[in-house]
Amino acid sequence: MTVSYTLKVAEARFGAFSGLLLRWRGSIYKLLYKEFLLFIALYAVLSITYRLLLTQEQKHVYAQVARYCNRSADLIPLSFVLGFYVSLVVNRWWSQYTSIPLPDQLMCVISASVHGVDQRGRLLRRTLIRYANLASVLVLRSVSTRVLKRFPTMEHIVDAGFMSQEERKKFESLKSDFNKYWVPCVWFTNLAAQARREGRIRDDITLCLLLEELNKYRAKCSMLFHYDWISIPLVYTQVVTIAVYSFFTLSLVGRQFVEPEPGATKPQGPLDPDKASPALGDLDMYVPLTTLLQFFFYAGWLKVAEQLINPFGEDDDDFETNQLIDRNLQVSLLSVDDMYQNLPPAEKDQYWDEDQPQPPYTVATAAESLRPSFLGSTFNLRMSDDPEQSMQVEMSPRLAQPLPAAQTPLLGRLLGTGAPSPAISLRNFGRMRGAPRTPHVLRFRVEEGSQEVAGPIEEAAECGDEALEP
Repeated sequence: MTVSYTLKVAEARFGAFSGLLLRWRGSIYKLLYKEFLLFIALYAVLSITYRLLLTQEQKHVYAQVARYCNRSADLIPLSFVLGFYVSLVVNRWWSQYTSIPLPDQLMCVISASVHGVDQRGRLLRRTLIRYANLASVLVLRSVSTRVLKRFPTMEHIVDAGFMSQEERKKFESLKSDFNKYWVPCVWFTNLAAQARREGRIRDDITLCLLLEELNKYRAKCSMLFHYDWISIPLVYTQVVTIAVYSFFTLSLVGRQFVEPEPGATKPQGPLDPDKASPALGDLDMYVPLTTLLQFFFYAGWLKVAEQLINPFGEDDDDFETNQLIDRNLQVSLLSVDDMYQNLPPAEKDQYWDEDQPQPPYTVATAAESLRPSFLGSTFNLRMSDDPEQSMQVEMSPRLAQPLPAAQTPLLGRLLGTGAPSPAISLRNFGRMRGAPRTPHVLRFRVEEGSQEVAGPIEEAAECGDEALEP
């Protein structure tokens, strides 16, 4: 059964995630403890062998091998390879969940489009939705071990009520080398066409809508089947697994606490720069805490990918396919049968005469009603008080042409060119003496009256030039 802890992390509080570390079911401890104990046992065997069973000469050779293995382990790009692989597996895992067929949309269309309160109308609606559920059971039986154990043979599906004996004979009489989960969908289309001829479906548009919803449902069944058929390339899974196992095989030898390398010296200190002393080596802690943490993180990462790569198994966090089948059958039959034309009376709501309805709050949530409504991030923007900044400006249609390539005054001076600048000063409007440096003319709308004022625009190049004068 899927492990859900959403309620435990509904609020960000002190130690919210820390409380999840004590859980066993669905935890990383349950997945990893066997490999973790094996790694500790192998490390202990090598450590005892080095400390108690080897001679001094053998210890010297072993120390050289350990240093070589430690340097070699750092050459494996484990974080990159493993991180990309787990990201791919997680995205694939969620896509598989969204591909599980749910009959919710289809059952609403059936209830609204297939009419008749008599036995024939009821039979048509229940049979249509049963065919849809049968298609999902057949495809889930092909990809999920839990569903296959529940329905190991077609006889079990008949006994469960998803298929009648006559339908089973029809199904088994169709000879095909491929999976036949799509057969109930074809039965659905034929029965829907028959209901249209009988007038139970009143027009072709409604029939088209019903078949479109069926095609969406069938597409999810097909996608689920193909996710099971086409896996992540085996070579990628092998590369990641070999990278992890190789890294920790080298770490078993390379992370041992061995004697320091002969002739090694520790760095010179500030008080005796001309004098070097022999290196003391690493602290002999007997238990490699950082190496064990590294194994826990990297091997745990690989275990996450191992669990999520096929979520239709029987792990703690695999999809609850059997419960989905039960839920889909129950709600779909309820929707097309008991709820058909079973409506509560239409009444005026309690906010009928209110312009601004306001649902009540409880004492625990009353403070939320005092918060102002969010109107958009720009509603809190402080605008300039200068009225010139709020003037409306429009281009003259006669002169509205694309601007030539222009440069700023500073850039033009640095490049040694006299290209005009697109910077425009509204304060210099109307005070231009002589011919303008740009042919473009802007017209300002005057708030008072309907007259328009036209004039040249002086560039702000002079201001920029003055600012650059020493």
